[in-house]
Amino acid sequence: MIKPLLLAASLFATPAQAAGPSQMSLVYDLYRNGHKLGQVTDSFTRSGARYTLVSETRATGPLKLLWPGNIRLESVGAITPQGLRPSQFQHARSDAPNKLATARLDWKQRSIAYQYKGESRQMTGLQNGAQDQLSQLYQFMFMSKPPVDYGLQVVSGRDLNDYRYARSDGGAIETPLGALNTQQYQRITEKPDEKSVTVWVAPARNNLPVQVRVVEDGVTLEQRLVRASVKD
Repeated sequence: MIKPLLLAASLFATPAQAAGPSQMSLVYDLYRNGHKLGQVTDSFTRSGARYTLVSETRATGPLKLLWPGNIRLESVGAITPQGLRPSQFQHARSDAPNKLATARLDWKQRSIAYQYKGESRQMTGLQNGAQDQLSQLYQFMFMSKPPVDYGLQVVSGRDLNDYRYARSDGGAIETPLGALNTQQYQRITEKPDEKSVTVWVAPARNNLPVQVRVVEDGVTLEQRLVRASVKD
């Protein structure tokens, strides 16, 4: 009886490596300096210990002239006991296919291989817990206990930056899932020209991001959740 019991215990322990949802489809209204610009559609799919995250941004209405093409972000990688571990990130624009930016993360070599406009370059110094531009928003859902202060490296399609977030009470936010109490994670910036990022997550919904605000170069972009389908 001992071996079957041990086997059963190991089978029940396996899902801890794949915490978080198995599938998500989320739609956010997107605002630019307070004016509605379009929508962001994010999808997450888990297959075993692997995941795929895709985010597509489409501008609509009169402000579409400011954003003529669709933007597509894709993050693929593994789900570990520590959360998401991206292996590749891509940033693509439908109106400029030549500007496809790709970052491949080599965790064994602690390096990142970048490709952009036909040019390749290598960067070392990849640290444990690093996320990409997209996965950082959903890593909160895969952490056993999101910290009060959160430091990490963030990989974009062309660069690597150090981020540090501070947590505070984000208040209640109306969502398609009802009014949800939130925790706010705000990037601590040290220079006036640094990108400011604030993420509101809902602890009652497994730290689902319900609102995101990015301020850069005098422009404020804000995503507000308007539709959500989440499967465990």
